[in-house]
Amino acid sequence: DVVIEAKNSVVHISAKSPQDQDFVHPFPVEGVGSGVIISPDGYILTNDHVVVNSPELKVIFPNGKEYGAKLVGTDPSTDIAVIKAEVPIVLTPARLGNSDGIKPGQMAIAIGNPFRLDNSVTVGVISALNRTLRASNNFNIKGVIQTDAAVNPGNSGGPLLNARGEVIGINTAIFSNTGGFLGIGFAIPINTARRVADELIQKGKVTRPWLGITGLSITREVNESFNLPVSKGVLVMEIVPNSPAERAGLQRTRSRPGRDDYIRGDIILALDGEPTDTIDRLVDIILTHKVGDRLEVRVLRDGEERGVEVTLVERP
Repeated sequence: DVVIEAKNSVVHISAKSPQDQDFVHPFPVEGVGSGVIISPDGYILTNDHVVVNSPELKVIFPNGKEYGAKLVGTDPSTDIAVIKAEVPIVLTPARLGNSDGIKPGQMAIAIGNPFRLDNSVTVGVISALNRTLRASNNFNIKGVIQTDAAVNPGNSGGPLLNARGEVIGINTAIFSNTGGFLGIGFAIPINTARRVADELIQKGKVTRPWLGITGLSITREVNESFNLPVSKGVLVMEIVPNSPAERAGLQRTRSRPGRDDYIRGDIILALDGEPTDTIDRLVDIILTHKVGDRLEVRVLRDGEERGVEVTLVERP
């Protein structure tokens, strides 16, 4: 019953890509994938890596009919995208569930188009929750669902369903050393995907706050290389021109230890009162805020700890 209800809301997406991408880990496959219909007028949820940089999109529906589609917006930071099919008919949207309520061990059903085999169904369980994937732009995708329902090339962008037929995730990647399925698949939680899709439909993009630095998490190796006075924090390596970091007067690292022109940059210890042990933690704290928020950055500079105020702006 779940499959009968859901299959009319799952489509095959053909995206002509400038160049093919080899099998990588995690497992994005550009050029072919799946999608989930989320509105009667043609909005379709899929993965960013399925449609990114494609000059031409086509959507093949379960009845075999093919229509063109246009890109509404993409968000590489969550690997989510929305396209709109140019169809003269009313479509059947999928029922979206609540990914916050799922638990390990419950049934998971994947529907998609692996290897261009339309409406293939695989069944498994939710293996684990709150996994982290690294997005194509180096953002961490948090709260990712792990499943053992078989996910293969072409499943990307398709739905992961619960036993009630509700979409609880968007299949996005597999863990594999061979390019084949090894029992570990990943899906973006539908609550995340829905929030991103709403913003893409309304504005064509997702707005996130930005500080404007590149930094190194202080590990033992980094500490030894730069002879740092602390064992945790973020060493500022580069500062983007005209960014909040530059406007606030944060200082970058210049040259390398042992050279005459070496100047060690600021070490960020905390942001808005929250310790920044790693660069990932720094980014996570930034993303809990909004564009325009003013925050104190606690830095170690020339052996002294000081506070610097920054105003976050929209990430370019």
